[in-house]
Amino acid sequence: QVQLVESGGGLVQAGGSRRLSCAASGSIFSIDHMGWYRQAPGKQRELVATINSGGTTNYADSVKGRFTISRDNAKNTVYLQMNSLKPEDTAAYYCYARLTVNRAMSLLESDYWGQGTQVTVSS
Repeated sequence: QVQLVESGGGLVQAGGSRRLSCAASGSIFSIDHMGWYRQAPGKQRELVATINSGGTTNYADSVKGRFTISRDNAKNTVYLQMNSLKPEDTAAYYCYARLTVNRAMSLLESDYWGQGTQVTVSS
């Protein structure tokens, strides 16, 4: 019953900011890493940012210096702070997690995806 629930999408003016949240719930043994992907219509889904259990982060070149990924371990929640937004950032943003879950009295490492939250940046 592991779920990833995103929130925070919406319409924002170019140059503005937006913060996305993703909360993981369920019988989670450990979080290997969590992150964000995005997909615009007609384009491939691409990695935006990731953060692992130790706090190490990775960013796509297109968002470095503008986006910041962070986490709240107590809430199993990851955030994406998006600053200096550009129209090309417009996309559906998907939360991703690689988790070790406790299922059927055993441990299983699996990938999970949220439903997506739309971010639209207007000019």
